[in-house]
Amino acid sequence: MSIDIERIGSFLEACEDRSRIVAEFKKQFPGVSLTRCDSQDMSGEIPFKSIPGFDLHLVDGRDHCWKITQEAADATGVVLAERRK
Repeated sequence: MSIDIERIGSFLEACEDRSRIVAEFKKQFPGVSLTRCDSQDMSGEIPFKSIPGFDLHLVDGRDHCWKITQEAADATGVVLAERRK
């Protein structure tokens, strides 16, 4: 599965209602795994992309264990880490 990271980034930047972001994401990107967490949960990881309010991390879940990747071609899902004010 190929993840269109630019389209995902544009979607996240345009989403005004953060309380609906997961539901809207699943509608826009069926089949793409999404995990939402606090940015503190991803400390030590370098985000693939940062957008206002969020860091976007890519997940490679092709093997038994998931791992964070910087390779969009290897990504099977995304972690959306919210930066709190």
